[in-house]
Amino acid sequence: MFIWVFHRVSGLLLIVLLAVKFLTSFFLMTKGQKPDWALLLHTNPLTDTFLIVAGVYHAFYGLRTVIIDLGVRKEKALFWIFTALGTLVTAALLVLYYTRDY
Repeated sequence: MFIWVFHRVSGLLLIVLLAVKFLTSFFLMTKGQKPDWALLLHTNPLTDTFLIVAGVYHAFYGLRTVIIDLGVRKEKALFWIFTALGTLVTAALLVLYYTRDY
């Protein structure tokens, strides 16, 4: 039940975070003065961290749901496998994000 709720909540969170990213990028593409609020929201590392975490876990738990729909009945094992994979991929992406040099 937790996975079902988390998958739905992370999907809604992804919609909101991606909408913020797209909206602020439109304001930042102007040739004139760029709004401070758009620059603050678009370059906020907390927003990007939530986007990475929600995106990775949403994708992995979605794959888990597809595999269960295909007939695999090892739901607990799939939960732990995809949670471990999600944690590894999330950690790698966050290290890559916070150590980038540009």
